[in-house]
Amino acid sequence: MPQISVRGMEMPESPIRKLAPLSDAAKKRGVHVYHLNIGQPDLPTPQVALDAIKNIDRRILEYSPSAGYRSYREKLVGYYERFNINLTADDIIVTAGGSEAVLFAFLSCLNPGDEIIVPEPAYANYMAFAISAGAVIRTVTTTIEEGFSLPKVEKFEELINERTRAILICNPNNPTGYLYTRREMNQIRDMVKKYDLFLFSDEVYREFIYTGSPYISACHLEGIEDNVVLIDSVSKRYSECGIRIGALITKNEKVRKAVMKFCQARLSPPLIGQVVAEASLDVPEDYLRDTYDEYVERRKCLIDGLNMIPGVYSPIPMGAFYTVAKLPVDDAEKFCAWCLSDFEYEGETVFMAPAAGFYTTPGLGVNEVRIAYVLNKSDLNRALFILSKALEAYPGKTE
Repeated sequence: MPQISVRGMEMPESPIRKLAPLSDAAKKRGVHVYHLNIGQPDLPTPQVALDAIKNIDRRILEYSPSAGYRSYREKLVGYYERFNINLTADDIIVTAGGSEAVLFAFLSCLNPGDEIIVPEPAYANYMAFAISAGAVIRTVTTTIEEGFSLPKVEKFEELINERTRAILICNPNNPTGYLYTRREMNQIRDMVKKYDLFLFSDEVYREFIYTGSPYISACHLEGIEDNVVLIDSVSKRYSECGIRIGALITKNEKVRKAVMKFCQARLSPPLIGQVVAEASLDVPEDYLRDTYDEYVERRKCLIDGLNMIPGVYSPIPMGAFYTVAKLPVDDAEKFCAWCLSDFEYEGETVFMAPAAGFYTTPGLGVNEVRIAYVLNKSDLNRALFILSKALEAYPGKTE
């Protein structure tokens, strides 16, 4: 019997989806499951986007250009101008979601064995994409006690060696909701410049910043323009996860040419997705404002509710729509699985993502979960109540 590849064996399971079979089984038993595990917004997709689908009058659903339709890329230039990010259409390559943008950035900029420094906890799929590219993730650890703020520069520099090729950040952060300060971004800029590294910056949650603090894009950092590769996606901004449209953005012409080879190999980004994404750029301002206001209220609802449960602690996330919370349990993954397989309260339970899967360092995050506040406030309050009942009943409770 042929064996699967080492790469296939090393590829990590998604902490967001690995417990899905238990959730499906619970639903088959008639249990209502509150999904706090995945960043799938429940807010409606903009009507202009849905109308664009209904009004498609093409007779052939053809391949698009490998870089994406120019009309969409030119329209994106105007979108980024609103955030003081000055681009041309040629700086933008449309991808099949932000995930493909990350993968193509790794494949284009890194050789097998090259190392990327990533603050942890981090979006779990970064590790999967690094394995796909033969690259190695090296982590600097941030802690819940310090609100997941970046450690001192020296902690980064301890990891830098002749194999180090890049720093990867997510800002605002998934899974923690942390927003990098101007000082932290300047520190990253100085390291990138000093050691001549790439800076991969995942900024898909820029619309969701709640503290009044400024959004500092990697594209705002002077002196490293050719080092920056920006990752973006429409999935969260417009509740369009299923259309799989993202973007890879860089001023570096050599990187763009390399990325385009991979784009040509996969032929084209999704045609229908681009039609929808382009239409979404005309969304009324009140859609974005109402969406933002809703997440502000949900954030308060969730964080206040979590910190009222005995033994539970969550810092206040500054952006995105996630938080990492510490629970009084022996093992959060066991607890999350138990909630789905062995527990229900009045026919209901909760589905959370064990946070250990967002860490690379073994043993970290063992009593933490990532929670996405993508449910309405009524459901969030009910889910928090169910969580409190689960913690009361869990055999492995530690406090």
